[in-house]
Amino acid sequence: MSDTARTNGSGIAPRLSGTVRIVGAGLLGASIGHALRAKGVDVVLSDTSPSQLRLAVDYGAGRVAQDGDSPTLIVVSVPPDVTADVIEAELSSFPDAVVTDVASVKLEPFRALNARGVDTTRYIGSHPLAGRERGGAISARADLFIGRPWVVCRDAQTRPADLALVEALALDVGAMPLEMTPEEHDSSVALTSHVPQVVASLLAGRFATADEGALRLAGQGVRDTTRIAASAPELWVQILGANAQPVVEILDALADDLREVSDALRAPAEPGARRVVAETIRQGNDGVDRLPGKHGQNRKFEQLVVMVDDTAGQLGRLFGELGELGVNVEDLRLEHSPGAQFGLAEISVAPAALRGAIEGLQERGWRIAGATNE
Repeated sequence: MSDTARTNGSGIAPRLSGTVRIVGAGLLGASIGHALRAKGVDVVLSDTSPSQLRLAVDYGAGRVAQDGDSPTLIVVSVPPDVTADVIEAELSSFPDAVVTDVASVKLEPFRALNARGVDTTRYIGSHPLAGRERGGAISARADLFIGRPWVVCRDAQTRPADLALVEALALDVGAMPLEMTPEEHDSSVALTSHVPQVVASLLAGRFATADEGALRLAGQGVRDTTRIAASAPELWVQILGANAQPVVEILDALADDLREVSDALRAPAEPGARRVVAETIRQGNDGVDRLPGKHGQNRKFEQLVVMVDDTAGQLGRLFGELGELGVNVEDLRLEHSPGAQFGLAEISVAPAALRGAIEGLQERGWRIAGATNE
């Protein structure tokens, strides 16, 4: 394939060359396939489920793998409990290829391979911090990884050329590669992904038997904190089991924190009780402040809340008029009140743009429900 053909619509050539083999045509595997195909990369797909494979191919994530394919890079995207098995098989079947995987736990597969005596020189574990609540090839998207971190776990055996190949994969799909050890990765995702999943599921589980009248009061806040509770139980049993130790350590510490708050609220008038509650909320403020924002920046934005009629085209008109005012929308959150014929659009803008956005929108007839500092 010529250099001219191997470009996307922007004319930027892919960093990867040759054939990329993806084993596992679910959400992540198929999304990688879509992203690489959009760059002109030759992608072949393999999956133990014929229907999943055909569906991914029909949607354009790649072609069916055939005898004679000679991949330069293999991406293993299978459930955690079979990740090590598939990596071992791929290393054996394709002795000239570099193998990576995208499992959300990195230490367990690495340990399993070493315990079996597998030569892991050509294996480099990696993990894109991206996903959706719904899985499968039908949910795959080419833009799933854009702007997301992609952890690459090198070790002392890793060859620079092999490392560059895995990092090229991350860059070609629009992700931001960063290096960590498997231990650093697993402890990090325990805090930022695995424990939040457990907490969200526990909270959402309370809704299963809640009174219907109480649930009608649910606003955007509770939806934000429980969104990931819609995840697949079968997958999370594997993930949490493979990364149990760091998850347990954080859950135990969190249980201590919850006990301290509940003890304070049992006697809220007692000396020190209010301070415990206030410090808990303040520490949460401090933690949120440390989370990276748009483009990974710890940058503060202002929020304005605009009332948007629940009719076709209104949100598009709002964005269009903000563009005419020269206001860049840094982030957006929508909230609908049950039974109301309007929604609330909470728009994040640069601090210098807040006043102009408010005045300009009001002149155009928009109703401003409020403005806040993040």
